[in-house]
Amino acid sequence: MKNGIMIFGVFFLLTSALQAQQDSVWTLEECIAHALEKNIQVRKGELSNERYRYYADQSKAQRFPSVNASLTQNYNWSKASGGSGYNGMNGSNVSMNSSVTIFNGSRLTNQIRQAELDIQAGQYTLETIKESISLSIMNAYLQVLYAGEQVRNTERQIESTTGQVELAAERLAIRLISQADYAQVRSQLANEKLNLANARSQLAIARVNLEQLMELPVSDDFEIAFPDPEDLVNQNRKPDVTEVYITALGIKPQVKNAEINKELAALDEKIARAGYYPVLSASAGAGTSYSSMMTDPYFDQINNGITPSRGLSLSIPIYRRKQVSTSVAVAQLGYQDAGLSELNTRNELRKSIEQACLDVVSAQADYEASVENYQATSESAALSDEKFRQGIINSVDYLVSKTNLILAESNLLQSKYNMIFSYKVLDFYSGIPLTL
Repeated sequence: MKNGIMIFGVFFLLTSALQAQQDSVWTLEECIAHALEKNIQVRKGELSNERYRYYADQSKAQRFPSVNASLTQNYNWSKASGGSGYNGMNGSNVSMNSSVTIFNGSRLTNQIRQAELDIQAGQYTLETIKESISLSIMNAYLQVLYAGEQVRNTERQIESTTGQVELAAERLAIRLISQADYAQVRSQLANEKLNLANARSQLAIARVNLEQLMELPVSDDFEIAFPDPEDLVNQNRKPDVTEVYITALGIKPQVKNAEINKELAALDEKIARAGYYPVLSASAGAGTSYSSMMTDPYFDQINNGITPSRGLSLSIPIYRRKQVSTSVAVAQLGYQDAGLSELNTRNELRKSIEQACLDVVSAQADYEASVENYQATSESAALSDEKFRQGIINSVDYLVSKTNLILAESNLLQSKYNMIFSYKVLDFYSGIPLTL
């Protein structure tokens, strides 16, 4: 009985969890958050940053003295003089040594600073990856919204045309129109049904693309929230390239990463120049030994044989076959290359922002023109529809008007989502979170 209750409870919990998952509707923010959590490149970037932290800890530990202990036990045999046998002996050596670098031309200090900058650079690289993924998710999300609205528009067109087909059938029955006119109206309905099948296919493709970007298994239960797009369009923005660019320079991770890479290259040169300076080290140690050839007991020999030592070591570079000068020259070239990379990053950012601002202006103009065209075409189509119902125009004129309306509605829908996307890209460069 108890086992039955437990099985039923587990089944109920699993069913509830599955139902909750099926009933969940994903918002754009939730899609982005899930993608950033599951994305392989993001997770690998986080692992790389963990490695940088370990390397930084290791670099800081180089300031402390190293300590080493050694214990050796030897067994030796020698042939006895005047005989054929061997005499054996054994001995022990115990020692402990420590050393620390006192001066090495600030090489260690610069290496520690370099390790700390590697952590920051890794974090900015990770943030750049996250931003790229977020933009991809937003684009895929808008594609699903666009495809979904395209499906609904096509369904409305089919509903309207179906009414006209029914009317045409009635008029054909009483011989008010020809069989050819009736066939043309039915052909229009068939074309719209084909368009609906294509629109549903595009919606399915868009959903699969979004799910894959989110690292989600493809499921028919996947649904996203459909916000009202009318609240997101026609904001009459007048973006200022300079203002957006200045803002982006202060917040974009790729710019900060390029700046840090330039600092790292400068430290490479300082580390290479440390090879011109002497290295001063301090050392200390103690050792003792035991030999079976001596008559004193083991521990007496160990205690009495302790020999402490300490000293300083100065290594002065005199001629190193151009190793240091070559390292310095290569590091200088690396610094120049990092400077060019930083400049290129800034230039690419400026170009992207210029294009984003231009896209906003162009998308707004295109949308306004599409709205005006759709309104005029819609009014004309409504008149044609009524005239066709009254038998004033034939099916050819009606179908021309119907086709123009479909094209105008499609252009309006595309221009609307182009505008939404251009707004969101501009928000992205302005530091505004991606949200619908």
